[in-house]
Amino acid sequence: MRLDKYLADMNAGTRSEIKKVIRAGAVTVDGNLVKDPGFHVTDRASVTYKGKKIGYESLVYYMLHKPAGLISASEDRKQRTVIDLLGKEGHRDLFPAGRLDKDTEGLLLITNDGGLAHHLLSPRHHVDKEYFARIRGHVTEDDVKAFAEGLRINDDFVCIPAQLEILSAAPDNPSSESEMISQVLVTIQEGKFHQIKKMFLAQGKEVIYLKRLSMGPLRLDPDLAPGEYRRLTDQEVEALRSC
Repeated sequence: MRLDKYLADMNAGTRSEIKKVIRAGAVTVDGNLVKDPGFHVTDRASVTYKGKKIGYESLVYYMLHKPAGLISASEDRKQRTVIDLLGKEGHRDLFPAGRLDKDTEGLLLITNDGGLAHHLLSPRHHVDKEYFARIRGHVTEDDVKAFAEGLRINDDFVCIPAQLEILSAAPDNPSSESEMISQVLVTIQEGKFHQIKKMFLAQGKEVIYLKRLSMGPLRLDPDLAPGEYRRLTDQEVEALRSC
């Protein structure tokens, strides 16, 4: 690939900035000064940029603890995105593998591996996604049964059967606002827009808090605070590819 593309992929700067730096003589390849932005390099080359070694990674993977208030997108002109949290880390072509609603927290995989993202998100591959939720209303075994049978959330869409586990249920006749809240775990194998919220709405209940805990074998690292991220381990990447 071109030297300027190599460096742009690794977020060394914008393509125009990088070209200027190369032509100014601040880049070496395998110990040799290179001033041609179009110089051909491989991903095994030893490249230094302004004295800093820049290694090339074709595929990268991050676990992000998404906070509420950010949108799950690569870029947006008006709102902050989850990619903004990574700053200049990794590639320029990173994207969130699947979306979480703006007000939803939890596990988000950030990568540039389109093949893996497709595998994890396709309903036909049956990859579980587990969520913790607080629900306004009394969640019952009838709701558990409805989720297991596959809820119709509008005239055109019936959900794949999902698992609903009641952690604590609000009483039938709550005496206060705080007593109206049920806590549940929900496991789905698809991720339509606002799906879990619509599933509970179809049952006459409201989701007031939602957090994704896992995607397949990958579980949210409890050491990551909202807004923090880390690289996936080789074992975690292999587990995702194998699920």
